[in-house]
Amino acid sequence: MAEIIIIVAVAKNGVIGRDGQLPWHLPSDLLHFKKTTMGFPLIMGRKTFASIGRPLPGRDNIVLTRNQDLKIPGCFIMHSVEDAVEHCQNHDKAFIIGGADIFRLALPYTDTLIVTELERDVAGDVCLDAIDPARFREIDRQSYHEEEPYDIVRYERIPQDT
Repeated sequence: MAEIIIIVAVAKNGVIGRDGQLPWHLPSDLLHFKKTTMGFPLIMGRKTFASIGRPLPGRDNIVLTRNQDLKIPGCFIMHSVEDAVEHCQNHDKAFIIGGADIFRLALPYTDTLIVTELERDVAGDVCLDAIDPARFREIDRQSYHEEEPYDIVRYERIPQDT
């Protein structure tokens, strides 16, 4: 079973995007993203793929869409989170990289969250839902100060009684 990981950067006020783009530029965090995800599948929505503009090298790029006819060279096209997660089961890890709708749909399958938490509010039009402390617990926090102060926080799912 692949560990399913949401990896996301979020401003203090919950913003993760503005006009289809990241509303900040943190090269050190982009390097962290690349190092963390290299060699593992990336699962993203069509709009997130469009904002990136190309398949990210060294990783299987899985694009979720309702469009049954969509074809993107260099990408796997899937029509449900379940199919995308199933596609990744021969890997140790798979990363959900956005956007907000995909994060919501993938959350029930997610084992781990890796969240870059900015220490400032940012104007934007897309927000991340708050992390439910009854479902995920913080297990690690590293502080960085390269371009500006931010923390990279790792959360793990809390096993639920059934």
